Amino acid sequence: MFNFEKLDAWKKSVELADLIYRSTRAFPADERFGLTNQIRRAAVSISSNLAEGCSRSSKQDFARFVEIATGSAFEVASQSVIARNQGYLNEADFALIQSSALEITRMLSGLRRSLLRKTD
Repeated sequence: MFNFEKLDAWKKSVELADLIYRSTRAFPADERFGLTNQIRRAAVSISSNLAEGCSRSSKQDFARFVEIATGSAFEVASQSVIARNQGYLNEADFALIQSSALEITRMLSGLRRSLLRKTD
């Protein structure tokens, strides 16, 4: 087991990426290289940045990757609004994505604070 796999935020972000992939399968074909690709990449970026951050030798470096992961979670939240507004996401999936992204951003905020506190 890699050390990042122990992080609850990483586990939740993988679940969110799975949800995004399932939800975007029904997006129109002409969105394959647009919104579909964009929201999938943002969702995958959350767990990827956490994994990469865990490999860093300093807490400050790790905290920077957590900050990048947080930005990706915000991207997912924003892009899901656009997808819903365009009629690509139903309300149930939209609500699930929003609540999951919010939960992840809160977890990442706590993780980042913890990492920076330890460097003081």
